[in-house]
Amino acid sequence: MMPTARFTVSGRVQGVCYRASTRALALELGLAGHARNLPDGGVDVLASGAADALDALERWLRQGPPAARVDAVSREDLPEQNLHGFRTG
Repeated sequence: MMPTARFTVSGRVQGVCYRASTRALALELGLAGHARNLPDGGVDVLASGAADALDALERWLRQGPPAARVDAVSREDLPEQNLHGFRTG
């Protein structure tokens, strides 16, 4: 079981490689979970792994890839989970 957090990202974060870039960084940091588009134009990111890796992911989510414009990131710490792989959808 690993620390787990859900991030909700708003702004111009769809159609700018946000999910693919999030997945690449998450795998680099050893995190598991997913990055999914939301109907409202935001992105939902669920990640599980080392606490310092979750913090690093959060810092990156607030900036995103070059074409993104992040307006806000909210974080909800969840009960520890044991996730595998990192998917986009």
